[in-house]
Amino acid sequence: MTPTRTKSGYIIAAAFIGPGTVTTASLAGAQFGFHLVWALLFSVIATIVLQDMSVRLGFATGKGMSEALHHQFKRPWVKYPLILLVVAAIGIGNAAYESGNLTGAALGLNGIVSLGIGTWGGIMGLIAAMLLWWGKYRIIESVLVALVGLMALVFAVTFAVSEPDWSAMLNQISSPVLNTSSLTTILALIGTTIVPYNLFLHASLIARQQQEQHLPASTYRRQSGLAIGVGGLITLVIMATAMQAFYGQANELQAGNLAAQLAPLLGSYAEVFFAMGMFAAGLTSAITAPLAAAYAVCGALNKPTDLSSVWFRAVWGIVLVAGVVATLTGTRPLYAILFAQAANGVLLPVIALLLLYMMNTHPQLGALRNRLAANVLGGGVVILIVGLTYQKLFA
Repeated sequence: MTPTRTKSGYIIAAAFIGPGTVTTASLAGAQFGFHLVWALLFSVIATIVLQDMSVRLGFATGKGMSEALHHQFKRPWVKYPLILLVVAAIGIGNAAYESGNLTGAALGLNGIVSLGIGTWGGIMGLIAAMLLWWGKYRIIESVLVALVGLMALVFAVTFAVSEPDWSAMLNQISSPVLNTSSLTTILALIGTTIVPYNLFLHASLIARQQQEQHLPASTYRRQSGLAIGVGGLITLVIMATAMQAFYGQANELQAGNLAAQLAPLLGSYAEVFFAMGMFAAGLTSAITAPLAAAYAVCGALNKPTDLSSVWFRAVWGIVLVAGVVATLTGTRPLYAILFAQAANGVLLPVIALLLLYMMNTHPQLGALRNRLAANVLGGGVVILIVGLTYQKLFA
């Protein structure tokens, strides 16, 4: 099998470009133009740095990140709180977000064929369940990569039709903004790109693929960086399209009416193209969120992480059912989503620090152990995220 067959990096790109990313990038572009491109650039670089560590950990140990956590920390007073944190933030958090993923995909399809959000959400949930239950990893992989390609095509065409103002974009990039009014959007851009569960998912995917393909670590690392860069570029294009339509204009972008608000700029094509993009973004996240939760929770509990195991299917099944029920009933699990956001805010710095610790101490890493540059970059990511969060909460 050739090195080009590995697609784990693109699955990670598919995982972080969900409906939340589409909405956040659109609002960032509409409200701040390209003045917040620096935050997106930081997020993409930080994601590449952290996911590269996850790739190396999965490659060297042959285990997912939660499995590595379970085996490396022996003291109960350390191990069990970490296990509880992973199960709560990744398992329960992904269950809360799954309704948003399915709703995003349903909104896209409903914009093309009107059957109702609940009906489309149920259909999307059934498709995701069939793919995951089938347990054919390469099929899941191929579907997700195809959807990433669809997203890239849709938003690239949308951007091209918008006739971008290149000089205005360059001027705004050269004058970055960081103030009280922009802080929430900056944290949202960072939070929707640097996704904690992707660190667990990536290591597990690499460990699984390495058992089948035996490729060099450099192949996985190179493809990971390229794929995440492509995901960041798609996010940038979404931001640019919204900037063209709304930044500095009298009409205001509304989060619940993105496609209709783009219609004045893109004409009759806007709704269909945006609907296709939302469908692709929603379905990719609707598949990867349960998958990541299953890898993380089963690894943390020291249960089998095989796609056909009872424990694995039970975890992703619970996450998926929770999302489908919320979508069918038309309810938004507000408190669960708030919990997930708070837990992920706490989880990212903690998991990043744990990842840094393992990348410096795990006995199986060998030459893949962190060097000074990786430690400095990883530490800088943690410090900046904690600093921005502190500024938002207490300043």
